[in-house]
Amino acid sequence: MQSATKVAWVGRCRLTIVAAMRGLASYATRLAVAALLWLTACLPVRAEPLPREAIAPLIVAPMELGEAVNDKGVYELLNSGGGLAGYVFETEPMAPLPGFSGAPVNMLVTLDTEGRFLDVQLLSHNEPIFVSGLPEKLFYDFFEQYQGHSISDSLVVGSPYGTGSDGSALVYLDGVTKATASVRIAHESLLAAALQVAREKMGGVSAGPPSYPDPAVDEDLTWDDLVEQGLVTRHVVTNGEIDAQFAGTVWADDDPEASTDPEGIYLDLWLVDLGPRSIARAVLSEAGLATLDAFMAISDTDEPLLVVETARHGLVSEEFVRNTSPDWVAAEQGGFPIALRDADLLIELHEDVPWQLQEAVDFGAGLILRTDRRLGFDPAAPWLLKVEAVREHGMFQPEIGAVTIEIPHQTDARFFARPEAYVPSPPWLDALRARGVDIALLAVLLAGLALALGPGMTRLAGHRHFTAIRLGVLAVVTGFVGWWGQGQLSIVTPLAALRAALEGGSYAFLLYDPFSLLIWVVVIAGLVAWGRGLFCGWLCPFGAMQEFAAHLGRLLRLPQVEPSAAWDARLKYLKYVVLVGLVGLAVAAPGALDAAVEVEPFKTAVTTFFLREWYYVAYSGGLLLLSMVLFKGFCRYFCPLGALMALGGVVRGRDWIARREACGSPCQLCRVKCRYGAIKKSGAIDYSECFQCLDCVTIHDDPKQCVPLILAGRGRRSAMAAK
Repeated sequence: MQSATKVAWVGRCRLTIVAAMRGLASYATRLAVAALLWLTACLPVRAEPLPREAIAPLIVAPMELGEAVNDKGVYELLNSGGGLAGYVFETEPMAPLPGFSGAPVNMLVTLDTEGRFLDVQLLSHNEPIFVSGLPEKLFYDFFEQYQGHSISDSLVVGSPYGTGSDGSALVYLDGVTKATASVRIAHESLLAAALQVAREKMGGVSAGPPSYPDPAVDEDLTWDDLVEQGLVTRHVVTNGEIDAQFAGTVWADDDPEASTDPEGIYLDLWLVDLGPRSIARAVLSEAGLATLDAFMAISDTDEPLLVVETARHGLVSEEFVRNTSPDWVAAEQGGFPIALRDADLLIELHEDVPWQLQEAVDFGAGLILRTDRRLGFDPAAPWLLKVEAVREHGMFQPEIGAVTIEIPHQTDARFFARPEAYVPSPPWLDALRARGVDIALLAVLLAGLALALGPGMTRLAGHRHFTAIRLGVLAVVTGFVGWWGQGQLSIVTPLAALRAALEGGSYAFLLYDPFSLLIWVVVIAGLVAWGRGLFCGWLCPFGAMQEFAAHLGRLLRLPQVEPSAAWDARLKYLKYVVLVGLVGLAVAAPGALDAAVEVEPFKTAVTTFFLREWYYVAYSGGLLLLSMVLFKGFCRYFCPLGALMALGGVVRGRDWIARREACGSPCQLCRVKCRYGAIKKSGAIDYSECFQCLDCVTIHDDPKQCVPLILAGRGRRSAMAAK
């Protein structure tokens, strides 16, 4: 992000938060927010590419790292002979898509000159699920799947949806359970960087699947039709033309025949693509066509090319071995070489083919060459056949000289079909498809909860089975939202969003987990309607676990610990200190942030089902045991996300919990019953500490519990008795 833009953004944030601070009564809270503002102005800028000495040891021999080709960390890959074999680059400098920690996943990618992945190595990441949670090896193993695939392949993370089949052009990569969002972010970043390198440095590499012979095209063609329509290429070179190319070299006089007969034919080459069935049928005899069909049945990705030379040059040297690459013939498309190989097939031509071609084939001057379309060859696009004209100078250990004859060829596109170009779905759409049922159930749950609570919460609070209903909702939140849906919100997400805002990064990482994003949307709406309580009291899986622990403690009749009012007030500021500390680490020591966010026990208790190192399990379990004697102690005093929710609660539009003049003076029942300490002596609600348990709402509306209502009822009865 440019510094001016960053300053302007931070300035707007300051104005917004300072305005919010005016609604905060506590000096300590204002101090915490002020510290937060100071820290957020200093977030680091995007990392620079790694130095050459850090990358070179990661290249697998016999390859080695070549020279840098730009300032974004792209290097040449050299083979053992020092020739260009591909490119090596990091993904972060070119495609810094932030992960869930706000930091991009950085990979080292090695591509060959044909756009195939030779290697993908994970260099660095801060994905919370792998930093301490799932085995990090799973993340490293994921990238091994790219080896051998091409950037022209349609690579997708996941499994086929609905009508996907084995014949699909898509190539599916196995994700990592519970970490699909992180893996998809890394995948998108890797492809974006690889395609950028391909466009800039490998312009000849196809960015999509090549065309292939369309089996639905069936034309009745003859040899004359092929010649007339330009489907057969004929290229003739005279002796004089070859002499002219060797002129001025030591080989100028090494072909006496060319010198004595300059008008004679040196090369008479015929070229035709036998891939399209209609063309092959016009070129080959029935026996030859059957031979080709048998070959194509087991080599269906190869494009067969018939090359016949009827003059004196020939196609290959005497040292040529069948079923290998021809030594005098090569091909090129888009500036990049095409791998040709002899198909080692017996050629028998159609009777309509001119006799000179038939005779040349009989004398071995014809070959069917094959090239694999998966390596980037597009038979519907123009390409060059290159023939070397070779001369020798000297009798003993002669010097070999050669000039290249280039023969352009293109077969009409009507004979080919192209796989429908795969247009990647937006990440949010892929994620929605993958979790569509879960998201639908979550939407029903959230909508049902909002309707049940009602605008003032009185609808549910007055139900005679309120406690049972509440515990049922919390059970669903723990099981479905937490353990099944992995929808436990965390302070990691706001910190990542903050880094993305200050660094000019993308918020796209939020879209990779639509299940949690839906909860965030509802929670933010709840901040406006009711304050922090909707999440902290109803939708936090770990908060629900603590509440169950508290009920268990009561059933076991464990002694309850409740700090004095003064200590309760002091302890509540700890969560703001923790929040500011985490932001401070994000600025000053981001490498330590991954460990520091473990102050939240959510990953242990929810994401990994307590299956982690013993000290994480002991910490999370200890907090639940604490809740058996100190009601939701972590939520009230230590939760950084709760602190953020409390700060966000200043946007609350109304005081929705009804109060009476008698609340607080003389009646103190609601304050005494509130286990969160969210009701002041005056009877006013401290919404920044209210968890929306609705106990006070139940008391306020119950004529059998509310002291003012009881007294008013007694007064009415006394008045009626007096009459």
